[in-house]
Amino acid sequence: MSTTMHDPAASELAEHPATPDGWLDRARQVAGILAGDAAAREREGKPPYREIQLLKDSGLVTLMGPASHGGSAETWPTALRVCREVSKADASVGQLLGYHYLWAWATRFFGTEEQISREEAHYTQNCCFYSGAINPRDKNLSAVDEGATLRLNGRKSFASGSLISDRTCLTASLETGGLVFVIVDSKSPGLVYNNDWDNMGQRQTESGSVTVTDLVLPWTAAIGYVDKKITPMVYNTLSLLTLQLIMTNMYLGIAEGAMESAAGYTRTKTRAWPYGGDSKESATDEWYILETYGDFRSKLWAAEALIDQVNSELADLLHGGREAVTFPQRGEIAVRISAAKQRIIRDGLDVCSRIFEVMGARSTAAEFGFDRFWRNLRTHSLHDPVAYKAREVGRYTLLGEPPQPSFYT
Repeated sequence: MSTTMHDPAASELAEHPATPDGWLDRARQVAGILAGDAAAREREGKPPYREIQLLKDSGLVTLMGPASHGGSAETWPTALRVCREVSKADASVGQLLGYHYLWAWATRFFGTEEQISREEAHYTQNCCFYSGAINPRDKNLSAVDEGATLRLNGRKSFASGSLISDRTCLTASLETGGLVFVIVDSKSPGLVYNNDWDNMGQRQTESGSVTVTDLVLPWTAAIGYVDKKITPMVYNTLSLLTLQLIMTNMYLGIAEGAMESAAGYTRTKTRAWPYGGDSKESATDEWYILETYGDFRSKLWAAEALIDQVNSELADLLHGGREAVTFPQRGEIAVRISAAKQRIIRDGLDVCSRIFEVMGARSTAAEFGFDRFWRNLRTHSLHDPVAYKAREVGRYTLLGEPPQPSFYT
């Protein structure tokens, strides 16, 4: 990657915005830098060290950090829109940034007031970047109670971003039953990253596995535990909905990025079809091209309207009192997130695959990398079956039954 990504940008990004609109402009500025060589970097698939540094330099990493510790104290709707803007240019970096916001909020989801204060001060003051290896279907990481400490051993798949992060969130199975959630230094001696991420999409997320060997932590590192016991709250389960909504905003960003990139190509490179019986001078005069872009824009505007509304609804709970959240409130928002996610997956994949119809054969050249939009969305949208999201909305519509909390809803 050329030095133009980071060095000249650092001085321009030094002063942090003071408003949500200013932060969205900052995200667009970062996206513009990332877009310059996004296709080439995606082909290389190298760890995004410099891209993460760009996020730090821009202030996006501490966007929601407490102002008392030097953060910008922004809200979740802004963070979700920022994730979307970055994903337009680079879906891998957009995913890592969205996940960072989730795990930087982890102590608020699960922790004690003391843990919240300690972790947020550390993260904000040191501009830490977060990652996580939390896959609930992967139970190969165990935690053994050794009195004052826990000893972790095993393996976790999908450690997205851990290699290039400062802090890693892990879940481990306790021998006595249940799970323990911890946040550790990503460079801890007991962590070995296996460099086994080689998927067709999201190639720069470093989402391979991590092996954990004799990682010893004090019980005070177990988030939410007091005297080796934890008291569940409905608020805990909002972490699952927040993750789903981060994905939803990322998918919209990918689809918007595909459409915008395709439109730029169509305006400058696509040629009109000379055998239609009504010769056009420009591809932008072609009726089928105009109709297709109209279809793209309509679908994505509709998805955006629903997603923005749900962003605001979930944020009301996330920024409210932790003790105040009820299961009915959670259920009403959960079903709308399921609706938004299944809608943007289907419409987004449609846009990402059909852009070639309005760009033409030359647009399939590897140098452009337009196929990365479809590969990225297709890869990540398999995180959990979209059919189950449609079923959740169907049960709510027909039977009035909101989704029940699970590791994926």
